[in-house]
Amino acid sequence: MRRAVIGAAVLLASAAAQAIPEGPDYPSAEWTERELANYARTLEAPAEQATNPAFLLRWQTQGLANLAEWNQRALDDPSWLLLPALDTPLTPLCATWGEQCTGDPFRYPGVDGPDGAPFYDSEAEVVPVVFYDRACARLSGRVWAPRDTRNGLPAVIIENGSIQAPETLYWWAAQALLRAGYVVMTFDPRGQGRSDQQTPGGDQGSNLNSTVFWDGLVDAIDFFRSGGARPYPHNLACAGTYPTDVTAFNPHAGRIDPARLGLAGHSLGATGVSVVQSYGADGAQPWPGLLDADNPVDVIVAWDSLSSPRPADGERPAVVPRVPAMGHTSEYGIGGLAFTSPPDPESHKNAFAAWRDADVPVFQLTIQGSTHFEWSLIPSFPSTSWCADTAGNRCSGGWGQPLAEHYTVAWFDRWLKQPGEPGYDDADARLLADADWVERFSFYSRSARAFADRSGGRHSCEDIRAGCDGADAGASGGGAGSGGFVLAALALLRRRALR
Repeated sequence: MRRAVIGAAVLLASAAAQAIPEGPDYPSAEWTERELANYARTLEAPAEQATNPAFLLRWQTQGLANLAEWNQRALDDPSWLLLPALDTPLTPLCATWGEQCTGDPFRYPGVDGPDGAPFYDSEAEVVPVVFYDRACARLSGRVWAPRDTRNGLPAVIIENGSIQAPETLYWWAAQALLRAGYVVMTFDPRGQGRSDQQTPGGDQGSNLNSTVFWDGLVDAIDFFRSGGARPYPHNLACAGTYPTDVTAFNPHAGRIDPARLGLAGHSLGATGVSVVQSYGADGAQPWPGLLDADNPVDVIVAWDSLSSPRPADGERPAVVPRVPAMGHTSEYGIGGLAFTSPPDPESHKNAFAAWRDADVPVFQLTIQGSTHFEWSLIPSFPSTSWCADTAGNRCSGGWGQPLAEHYTVAWFDRWLKQPGEPGYDDADARLLADADWVERFSFYSRSARAFADRSGGRHSCEDIRAGCDGADAGASGGGAGSGGFVLAALALLRRRALR
């Protein structure tokens, strides 16, 4: 009977999931067929948008409205044009928020759908802000807070990717986090979107000067944490540089619990949050902000991708694991081609391994069929589906973006929420809900986790898609995924064998 129990357990385990790399065998016609189907996912979003007249109309209408708004800003304050800021309709790229830079066109206040006017009228108070960075370039952004009476809320700052990536592309995350009970800031780094292209001294932004993705993020944190009693210092130092009315301090400062701060960033923004969380750790620079003595960052999410640790090299500061980190990674990157052979299944886990070995909580996932643009909703750009249905006057459905939203919010909830707040009790279960999401995880690259739940149970799993062992799945009260299923089946078989 014991052999029967063991044999049944093996069958159950193999049926629950397959270890990566998983079949079909390579090389074979079946492997190539599966790869072509997987790569075809990268064209889902542009195909569904191009064939949806409602999406195309909403997109073009909003893009024209954004251009008109940009023109009006220039008329009201001509210092937003030409020298010394070097701001034009083409610099920074995406300055007008037109065309692809519109992002999801259903997430604007003028839309009737639930992510449009009802969200801004009933759920959120969104305040546009302008503030100087350390070199007196103007940064444009928004602070988002729930429309209720709650104070002492956790907070998250979202940093864009580079080049064609204004803050509009990340409003999906701002809306999701606000609905989960966070105060949020989105902003355009120097050289991006509606911020200045260059400083009065001629220093550039964006990829021409990637330091803005960590130096500028520190400035954004200082602004976000400023208040009436602590005005933002760079505004004071740069006063009079432009006639522009800048925002003296965070208009929602009174809503925030200063002891709870998270960062999310995409692409070079992911590099930025990886660097900024490091400040103050052994082997890294001291915290360089002006309003806090120590690094106030408690947790990060890095969308494509979390940076591997490295020493300072003269151009970039050190990256050192310091706070809980979640990394999301794409399979095909920017303009990647279909695979002609299986990639290294461990290639996306370098940063994960470093955080794990440093005993700092970490979660790494790779989205099946994904591109670099899963986290920046750019119309017509290659990515998996993110606007499958517009019947409700909103983009709904999709493949990669819902997964990214689920795990992003759950990770912040795990490390920032307090008892009694929405999302506190079930954050661990959502992070362990493998059965709900594992089919969307890459079958090429291993996704993994290493963190403790709130009851102290350790969740260490090197290949989530393959199913996690009993120590991982059994320590939590829910969302155990395939590993939990196997454990339950084993227990049932054992009881039967003992009868």
